[in-house]
Amino acid sequence: MRHHKTMRTLGRVRRQRQALVSGLARALILHGKIQTTEAKAKELRPFIEKLVTRARNDTIANRRLLSAHFNNEQMIVQKLVTDIAPRYRERAGGYTRIIKLAPRASDSSRQAVIEFV
Repeated sequence: MRHHKTMRTLGRVRRQRQALVSGLARALILHGKIQTTEAKAKELRPFIEKLVTRARNDTIANRRLLSAHFNNEQMIVQKLVTDIAPRYRERAGGYTRIIKLAPRASDSSRQAVIEFV
């Protein structure tokens, strides 16, 4: 039974779901804005906000913790720490925005754009 299990499963097992969210986070950091399904965007939001909060305090320990989420891709960590996190140094949270779009024509799944504020 799934009592008190709040995370969306997205039709995947745990490792696949972690890889999906990590890949979405990587794309969001690189491009600043991505279009995906509404459920994936809502699942990505808390993940990416925790990463940005960690990146605001630029220490070697935080860089190592961030790079562990992205398979040691230093380019992603560098962009997160030097470009994205300084914009939100004074902000208490809420670094992303989800904009709902029209349903996809092929399967009518609800679409959304997630972007940095």
